[in-house]
Amino acid sequence: MANAESDAVTVARLFVGETLAAGAEILLDADRAHYLRNVLRLKSGDAIALFNGRDGEWRARIASFGRRDARLTVATPSRPQRAAPDLWLAFAPIKRQRVDWLVEKATELGASRMIPVLTRRTIVARVNLGRLRAHAIEAAEQTERLDVPQIDDTVTLEKLLRDWPRERRLLLCAEAGHAQPLAEALARFPRAAPPAMAVMTGPEGGYAPEELDALAALPFVTPVGLGPRILRADTAAVAALACWQAWLGDGGARPPARF
Repeated sequence: MANAESDAVTVARLFVGETLAAGAEILLDADRAHYLRNVLRLKSGDAIALFNGRDGEWRARIASFGRRDARLTVATPSRPQRAAPDLWLAFAPIKRQRVDWLVEKATELGASRMIPVLTRRTIVARVNLGRLRAHAIEAAEQTERLDVPQIDDTVTLEKLLRDWPRERRLLLCAEAGHAQPLAEALARFPRAAPPAMAVMTGPEGGYAPEELDALAALPFVTPVGLGPRILRADTAAVAALACWQAWLGDGGARPPARF
């Protein structure tokens, strides 16, 4: 039997696509039913948390387990939906293990949109978007996010810049050429109402010189440096996102209370 404490302390959070409202029933597929029953060892009546990126977070209970599915009953809201920081990450695809890690950490750090970008020195020409989206969902479930970041199809650098919204500032993590320290660049923007921004990182071999020159000439681009060491592509992205969140994002907030 579930007890009263299970309403306050939930073992799992799941992202679902369905609308969340009191009394709604959610049918889980075989993989997620297996996760609840065999990995977390939950049983009928146990409480979990659900979110869909639109309706906030809701408490729900496991109504029943079938042979290859599970049914949940939505109970009461636990957190209202709130806007996430408006921060994009444009990155050149890197090797599979590293790009999986990058998407996971960028989700944890609150990136709202991720765009794989092909540059002249990009070695990895294709990415598995389904796998990356699965990593983003798992990271959002584990880190108390109320949404899951958008992950776009791969685009060329030329197309990215041609379609770029000019009101969104682009912080270019440049390993060469003139660049101001990232902290100095961030300090120029108002913390109370920062502009729409994005971070961009290059491939494992770095940008081609002509790409850096072309990017630096664009009025919405600010080349920034991350210190005297040459960082790996995935490390550079995480460092830049963390700095942005600390200065202009929601780095001063605290995780929601669960007890």
